[in-house]
Amino acid sequence: MEPLTEKQQKVFRYIESRLEKSNPPSQREIARHFHLAQNAVYQLVSYLRKKGYLADSSGHRALRLSKEYLEKIKQSEGLPVVGTVAAGRPILAEENIEQYLDIGEMFGRKVSSVRSPKGRGETTAGSFILKVTGDSMVDVGIMDGDFVVVEPASQIADGRIGVVLVNDEATVKKVYLRRNRIALEPANKAAGYKTMYVKKGAGNVRIVGRVTGCFRKL
Repeated sequence: MEPLTEKQQKVFRYIESRLEKSNPPSQREIARHFHLAQNAVYQLVSYLRKKGYLADSSGHRALRLSKEYLEKIKQSEGLPVVGTVAAGRPILAEENIEQYLDIGEMFGRKVSSVRSPKGRGETTAGSFILKVTGDSMVDVGIMDGDFVVVEPASQIADGRIGVVLVNDEATVKKVYLRRNRIALEPANKAAGYKTMYVKKGAGNVRIVGRVTGCFRKL
């Protein structure tokens, strides 16, 4: 990949930070943020595409990171961050991966807190990061917007916090295995969320993995 100029780097980092929040900026917003003319932003974005940092796309807010850039980040041993899980696609399908994060590099510097249900923050080969939405697990310290590290597994110990796919949507809950069903228990007494019960072995239900840690970016 070609190196970026200082101005291109600043614009790219801004775009990348907005994409991390699943809020791609428009070219007008980029122009306003950097006090630039829109035609100058158009040229900068074009250079970022030509140099392989942004994917070719069209539309008002269609900016996204290129496969080449994501692969470069992946090669630095970062873990994939999974955003929206598209129906019918595996959780780690390319369309679901928003970015890669180097957990080792983040500990103690860019992370405000790191927790683990078992008191450790281990990661194993194949682990990935899932961005949490919603407040159903706040009583165990997992807040809306947090990131959880997930160790892939098809089985999970009773009462362990895990990630389960239900109708192609990922949910983070305490998992309890019953005789013929799986109980997905939330952790937010104040909100009064109810435990969800799903039939064990159903085609629309799959245990994805165990949550081994949780962190919050500053």
